Amino acid sequence: MTAFALGPALLFCPADRPERFAKAVERSDAVILDLEDAVAPGAKVAARGALIESELDPERVIVRVNPPGTDAFVADIATLSQTDYRRVMVAKAESAKQLSAIDGRYSIVALCETARGVAAAEKLAAHEQVVALMWGAEDLVASLGGSSSRKPNGRYRDVARVARSRVLLAAGSRGKAAIDAVHLDIADVKRLRVEATDAAASGFSATACIHPSQVPVIRAAYRPDEELIVWARSVLGTAETERGVFTYQGRMVDEPVLRHARALLGRAGQSA
Repeated sequence: MTAFALGPALLFCPADRPERFAKAVERSDAVILDLEDAVAPGAKVAARGALIESELDPERVIVRVNPPGTDAFVADIATLSQTDYRRVMVAKAESAKQLSAIDGRYSIVALCETARGVAAAEKLAAHEQVVALMWGAEDLVASLGGSSSRKPNGRYRDVARVARSRVLLAAGSRGKAAIDAVHLDIADVKRLRVEATDAAASGFSATACIHPSQVPVIRAAYRPDEELIVWARSVLGTAETERGVFTYQGRMVDEPVLRHARALLGRAGQSA
């Protein structure tokens, strides 16, 4: 499957709101047209019709479908076959066997948002059609019988932090991308910035969001500042004349540090 490289800010848009489609694409790196939670049961037929009639750039579109094993999932996949969209996000993915029901023409983003889904993250990442894993906090906690993924101070509870880490590690172990969960409190820009910055530094490829105002915050968080870019270029340049491990600005530099530098340049859109 092709690599997942859409950009850091992925914006959800309800599939029953076609008047928002073009602006959602314009304001983000890619749009996730949502046939699942964002669409009421009575509006799903209309949402599928809007998807068929839409004319967005397929390279910048992901379609989130309903969970496997449901009638809505079958209808969603049938709808996709009538479009040019070939990247599908599978809600509440819980097993690689479920994903095998999806035609090989489609690349898959497996959304691990239940206890079973997180537990199966490694197997989901191993599926040949999967190009990325994403995790979801609220559905995960609901699947455990809980009521909130966050503490009163806004930070994730430990169970959510474990799920986030497990999905990132599972994706990385198979060379797949990892997408960080949405931040539901639109007004809490500070917490979004902190979490997106951590996501980028930890190895996530993107962060999903639910409002256009969150896009520039996420983009800025994933973009290394000029000081880091200068450091990365300098340390990589020094490595060309050194043999093995060396010291740079008082810090030991070996291959993992050089990989960090290359990753920073990659996030900045620059080659090493």
